[in-house]
Amino acid sequence: MIDASTIPRPLADVIAARLTEALAPSALAVHNESGLHAGHAGDDGTGETHFRVEVESSAFAGLSRVARQRLVNRALADLLAARIHALAIRARAPGEG
Repeated sequence: MIDASTIPRPLADVIAARLTEALAPSALAVHNESGLHAGHAGDDGTGETHFRVEVESSAFAGLSRVARQRLVNRALADLLAARIHALAIRARAPGEG
């Protein structure tokens, strides 16, 4: 039997899993935008360096934009240190536009 935890996954899937665990989002989209940055600073050739996340979570209610981004960054801290060069974040609470 194969241990699924040892199978490499696309980094976008890892990001989605981490944010789901940390924030229990009601909506989540992770976009790999690395292809738009090929050959630019931070491109390591993996095709997994530049991401955009759109996340809606009740955890963001009453928080400032900066506090929301800190929650996302905390959930992805080790990935930001080692694998993610750029991360654009749109974080909102349910009911916000």
